[in-house]
Amino acid sequence: MTGPQQPSILKEPMNPTTTLTRRTARAVPTAIRTYRNALAYLESLPNFEKRPTGRAASHAFKLSRIQKMLATLGNPHKEFRTAHIAGTKGKGSTAAMLASMLHGNRLTVGLYTSPHILDVRERIVVNDRVISEPEMTRLVAKVAQIARRLKDDPPTHFEVLTCVAFLYFAGREVDIAVIEVGLGGRLDATNVIRPEVCGITNISFDHMQVLGSTLTQIAEEKAGIFKPGVPVISSPQHPDVEKVLRRVAQKVGCPLQIAGKDFEFSTRFESSRVTGPQTRICVTTATSHFEHVHVPLLGDHQARNCGVALGMLDALKGRGFKLDDELAMAGLARTSLPGRMEQIHARPRVIVDGAHNAASIEAAMHAIGQNVSCDSLIVIFGCSTDKDVQGMLSLLSHGADKVIFTRSTHPRAADPAELAARFKELTGRSEQFAPTLAAALEIAEKAVTRDDVICITGSFFLVADAKRHFAKLRNTGAVSATAPRKAAG
Repeated sequence: MTGPQQPSILKEPMNPTTTLTRRTARAVPTAIRTYRNALAYLESLPNFEKRPTGRAASHAFKLSRIQKMLATLGNPHKEFRTAHIAGTKGKGSTAAMLASMLHGNRLTVGLYTSPHILDVRERIVVNDRVISEPEMTRLVAKVAQIARRLKDDPPTHFEVLTCVAFLYFAGREVDIAVIEVGLGGRLDATNVIRPEVCGITNISFDHMQVLGSTLTQIAEEKAGIFKPGVPVISSPQHPDVEKVLRRVAQKVGCPLQIAGKDFEFSTRFESSRVTGPQTRICVTTATSHFEHVHVPLLGDHQARNCGVALGMLDALKGRGFKLDDELAMAGLARTSLPGRMEQIHARPRVIVDGAHNAASIEAAMHAIGQNVSCDSLIVIFGCSTDKDVQGMLSLLSHGADKVIFTRSTHPRAADPAELAARFKELTGRSEQFAPTLAAALEIAEKAVTRDDVICITGSFFLVADAKRHFAKLRNTGAVSATAPRKAAG
C-alpha cells in the first residue's frame, strides 16, 4: 500500500495572491506617499519593455526629455563618475562583474541594470544593496513632480527610473556607478552620462524593429555611446560589427580595444572532482596581467563578458582609480546574478535563464551541456512576440531533449500553441504546449527523473513567473514534497 500522496512540487500553490503590480495599476495616485503609490505611478507610464517597440513607436526614443528632467533636478548624473555598458547580450553580467570588482576595492559602487525580475528596486543598487522602499518612494515622487509638467511629451517608465537611479547615486555619493544601457545606445536614456570607460558586449540580433534589421545597423546604434577620448573595451565581435565599431571609434575620437585583437584574451574550460566544471580566462594589457581568473558565472559567453569587465577595470586604472588586483579578484568571486543560469529548485533540478534572443538561447544550451550533468534536459520555453522567434526555436533543438511551450503572464507573450506549431515546422519534432507555466510544470513533472534537469527560459518575464511560483511553494510548505516518491510495495 502507498501512503497519502504529497502535493506536487510543480503544481500551482493554493490561494495564490494577486501581484502588487496588478492591484496598483488600476488607479494612478495624484500624490505619491507609499511604495504602492510609487509602483502605480510607474505602471502608468509608457513602458516599452511591456509594449511592442515597432517603428511607429520609435519617436519615443530621444534624449531631450530626460535631459530636460535632469536639468530641472540639478543634473545629478554629473555628480559621480560612471562606466557605461552596451551590447545585445551580456550587459547585465558584465556590469555585475565590474561592480563586484570595484566594490571589492572598497569603493562605494552604484549599479543600474534592467530588466528586474521580481521587484523594480533590483535595478538600483549600491554596494550589493537594493534601494529601500522608502527611498524609492521619495525619489519617484520627486521625479514625478518634474515629469508631470511634460504633458505634451510625457516621459517613459525607463526615463523616470533612470532619473531616480541618478538621484540615488548622487545622494549616496558613490565613487562610481556602473550603468547598463536599456535598449540600443545612441538614444537610450542612459546616454546622457559622460563615462570614464565604455564596454561593448556581444552584438547580435535583437530589438530589430527599433535598432535595424542588419548587424551593422544594430552595431551603429550600440556604438552611439562612444564619447571623445573615452576608452572603449569590446568583446570579440562578428567581422561586420568590428568594422562598424572601429569606424565609429575613429570618427568620434575614442580609443577602442577589442579582446583578442587589441589586448591578449584567452579562455579555457576545465573540470575536476574537487572544483567541478569551471571556465578560466587570461587577460593581458599594457598595464595589467590577469592570469587564470575563475569566471564566477556559467558559460563560455560569460568568459567573454568577464574579459570585457577586466578590460574596463584596467582602463579605470588609467583614469585615476587606484585599484588592487587581488581585491578585485576577491570581489569578482562574489558576483551573483539572479535569473541567469540560476538553480531555483533542487529536486528536481530547475534552472532558470533569461535568454531572450537566439544568441542567448544558444549560449544557455551550451552552458548547460558543458556545466550541468544530467541524463535529459527538459526545456520549458516561452518568449515575447517581438523577438526573433524563428532563431530561438531553431537553436532550442540543439540542446533540449524535450520542449514544453508555454507563456508568461506578460501581455507580449507569444501563443504557446503557435510556438509548438512553428517548432514542428522547423525541426519535425512534435512537442507539448500548456497555457500556463504551472500547467507546463505539471507536464514536465510526469517526464522528469532524478537525474534530469528542467530549464525555464525564453524571457525574463517567464523567469519572474517561475521564481514567484517556487517562492509560493516554499511559503506553503510544498517544498517538503521534493523528496522522491517511494515505489509501491
